[in-house]
Amino acid sequence: MSPRPKFALDRNTILQAAGELADRKGIQEVTLANLAKNLGIRPPSLYNHFDGLSGLRKELAIYGLHKLYEEMSQSAIGVSGDQALLAISMTYVNFARKHPGIYEATLFAPDMEAEEVQNAGAKIVNLSVRVLQSYELKGDRALHAVRGLRSILHGFSSLEQKGGFKLALDLDESLEIIIQAFINGMKEN
Repeated sequence: MSPRPKFALDRNTILQAAGELADRKGIQEVTLANLAKNLGIRPPSLYNHFDGLSGLRKELAIYGLHKLYEEMSQSAIGVSGDQALLAISMTYVNFARKHPGIYEATLFAPDMEAEEVQNAGAKIVNLSVRVLQSYELKGDRALHAVRGLRSILHGFSSLEQKGGFKLALDLDESLEIIIQAFINGMKEN
């Protein structure tokens, strides 16, 4: 029998532990058995909080999207225009650096169409649209720009995580140059 945990087990505590496990070992290692072992409980206890592994992974995706949104929105406080866009961009990439497993979970929820997952992701899209308002982008144009920005940020993060940048150049400087090129492109249109 597993010993009782020395702390109260609630949904948020379990999600934090799952996020730490994902960041340390990868999302594929976030199983009910591994998580229960890390928490010092038996796997069936997790069913009191989640609907199996898919439920846990869905909740971890939502948890990650909320964390990413919180960090991005904090970075945009007190800045606007180019500085705001650069701030949220750097924050996005830094989040993927600090939380590679949680970041991965945000991309591969078992049901990406679930309303809760969509709502959590929509907050990030809406924040990005608000930041892009200073470029006078509206409607579909703003959403196309958000897609472009996300593609840049995810592509950069993914390549960095996979060791794709071998040259001895500062990665943050590279990202700043790329974001500035994106900004310049928006200003020309």
